[in-house]
Amino acid sequence: MKITKFQDQALKDTPHKVDVREMYNKESAQAMLITLKPGESLKPHKTPVDVFFFIVEGLPTIHIGEESIQCEAKSLVESPANVVHSISNETDKAAGILVVKAPRPTALTKVL
Repeated sequence: MKITKFQDQALKDTPHKVDVREMYNKESAQAMLITLKPGESLKPHKTPVDVFFFIVEGLPTIHIGEESIQCEAKSLVESPANVVHSISNETDKAAGILVVKAPRPTALTKVL
């Protein structure tokens, strides 16, 4: 059994400049845990694979294509491959989001 603890994972250097920790990285999937402080957001971008967001805590706003919705904890949101998406935290409390890409991308994400 392998256990990965959030607090033991190094911050990833990403174009988004927010707290991103790699929790899982295999050919079948990749999972990152993102913490957005109040007012922080991911830049709009496209990924070459399907993505889903599982809201761990907080009330982040998920933006996919032309849709935007504030999502409560313990919700899962699907985002299809090659569609512009981003996440923002417009509240006064931190938001935690588990981001899973499946399969792990072999091409780079396009930040817009």
